[in-house]
Amino acid sequence: MTDPRLKAIIDAVVAGTLTPADAEARLAAAMRDLPFEDLGYARVDHHRVVRQGFPEVVFGQGKTPEQIAGIAERIVARGHTLLVTRANDAAFAAVSAAIPAAEWHAVPRCIVWRGAPPDPGHGTVLIAAAGTSDLPVAEEAALTAELMGNHADRLFDVGVAGLHRLLHARDRVDAARVVIVVAGMEGALPSVIGGLTASPVIAVPTSVGYGASFGGLSALLGMLNSCAAGVAVVNIDNGFGAAAMASKINHL
Repeated sequence: MTDPRLKAIIDAVVAGTLTPADAEARLAAAMRDLPFEDLGYARVDHHRVVRQGFPEVVFGQGKTPEQIAGIAERIVARGHTLLVTRANDAAFAAVSAAIPAAEWHAVPRCIVWRGAPPDPGHGTVLIAAAGTSDLPVAEEAALTAELMGNHADRLFDVGVAGLHRLLHARDRVDAARVVIVVAGMEGALPSVIGGLTASPVIAVPTSVGYGASFGGLSALLGMLNSCAAGVAVVNIDNGFGAAAMASKINHL
């Protein structure tokens, strides 16, 4: 994948609307800040889309609205897709002032601006959530997977306290190329799904639960100790990380 500005310059030369000399000057200007752009408080990695196939994603937590908006504006200026995770209303207000077409996704707390569509994945990424309380993390995973070019199938509220709900959708589990399983409490759902499918399962523990869940630590340890083969685990509440890995698998 390339910076959209570079492709536009090359296309203009091919079409005869831009001279080689003018193209050389524009290419030099475009390449000057392609690797990264120093804003003082952040070095925006414009080259990441070339190395990894998707632009830099902004982790909003701990950043001021002004910092988030400044980074977002530079990403969008390159025509790159924007994804800000762990954002809030104040951050979206600042971003939308600079980028009117930005979208606010309230459940996963994400800010999005859609650039050129990425290469499509080869199959479906299923996001299974144990309970409704897990939806913020599950939706972060689903939205990220979609932005990275994957078809995301949402299967929510299918936790082990009512296993018949999962079995009713067994065909959707079987059809998925990769399964992301989001669960809090004791974190049992990834083991169940891992025992039903031959596809890789990426488990996401959430911080949902009462006191002895220890903010997701119980679910994390349970998932790490899964007896089902083919279950990998990401950090607590890390829906983005699960989707990024699922997307890499789905593009192989």
